[in-house]
Amino acid sequence: MPATIKDIAQKSGVSLTTVSRVLNNSGYVKEETKRKVLSAIKELNYTPSAIARSLSKNKTNTIGVVIPEINNQFYGEVIKGISEVAVEYNQNIILCNTDNDIEKEVRALKVLKEQRIQGIIIAPTSVEDDFNSEYLITIEQLGIPIVLADGHVKYADFSGAFVDNIKGAYESTEALIKAGHKKIAIITGRMNSDAAQNRLTGYKKALALNNIPFNERYVFKGDYGERLAYELTKKMLLMEDRPTAVFTSSNKMTIGCIKALTEEGLKIPKDIALIGFDRIDILNSLGMDISFVDGPTTELGNIAMKILMENIKNIENFKVKKITIAPKLVLKGSERFVKSKLLKSILQVIKKI
Repeated sequence: MPATIKDIAQKSGVSLTTVSRVLNNSGYVKEETKRKVLSAIKELNYTPSAIARSLSKNKTNTIGVVIPEINNQFYGEVIKGISEVAVEYNQNIILCNTDNDIEKEVRALKVLKEQRIQGIIIAPTSVEDDFNSEYLITIEQLGIPIVLADGHVKYADFSGAFVDNIKGAYESTEALIKAGHKKIAIITGRMNSDAAQNRLTGYKKALALNNIPFNERYVFKGDYGERLAYELTKKMLLMEDRPTAVFTSSNKMTIGCIKALTEEGLKIPKDIALIGFDRIDILNSLGMDISFVDGPTTELGNIAMKILMENIKNIENFKVKKITIAPKLVLKGSERFVKSKLLKSILQVIKKI
């Protein structure tokens, strides 16, 4: 059984108050008495309870992190970024996964509040759920700093770190256009999320600036998940005037799209071009060169944590701070427009005439 403060007091022959003063380095204690207490601590192999200390001070060196998909590489890297900075500030992390479920998100926030945490970093499930927004505003009013990680909450104004989703989608679509594509499809995320709306905006912007008419039929509304992206890709391939290229709005949807294309015997980019949002490391291991938008995920976590610590430090009068980070488009060849052999032959004949 672990040693307690009472055990230390008995062994060193002092009061509980004296032991507490030595542990917390507060109040006057004679050097000789202090040595006795420290000797007893060492002999009993006593480890102070962080929870007990925090309760006595009414604060903890702990922050909460709430994410929607713990098995998503994107959020795994965001957590890594948060952890790197947390170590520097001697902060502990309580991690909650919501599975994109608004009720789980609200429950997680309530649990974190009970733990007397100093602040929360959250990647919200939705921007349009009024109950969720109302709950987050309530926490803000109670004085707990909240920082968003690449997601917004409707009717609330929180600090946060965000990826420039419009830029990422715009550059991806433009790369497909420059490669020769005009019939470009997009598989969006859930349209009640800010990221999905911005990625669709970037897609439309690239079409407009390149004088390509926007075609509603080429917009396939997904949910960021692999399964629906798979089904939507199958549906896309049945179109009479099907797209020659597709832009997927998340890593899981890219995987779902690739799975559907593979099952139909189509090759990328020979039969259809593809660019996805977010890096997927496993594709490199499988020898698949898929172009992608590389979101600065670890940096996103770094910045979110630094903002949170600033807000905690200035909790009485902190200002809302929002930082947007530009993603990087990595082209690996899957965006190319590969003309059919028949078309190539026809073009060659035309050139000779």
